[in-house]
Amino acid sequence: MRYAIVIEKAGENYSAYAPDLPGCVATGDTPLEAEGNMREAIRFHIDGLIEDGLPIPPAESTLAYVEA
Repeated sequence: MRYAIVIEKAGENYSAYAPDLPGCVATGDTPLEAEGNMREAIRFHIDGLIEDGLPIPPAESTLAYVEA
């Protein structure tokens, strides 16, 4: 599955989250590091859901950029 993630500037670093995986977050010093850490966090999150016998949420979110 491919999950959408959001990466935001958070003071001196960056934070990331996956809208379809509540509670799954990561940080990094750069956007690229936050993305890599988020990739690991998603794997860890899904492994935990499987271990606990919980359903894995489908990847339903999409991202779009709009001009303002």
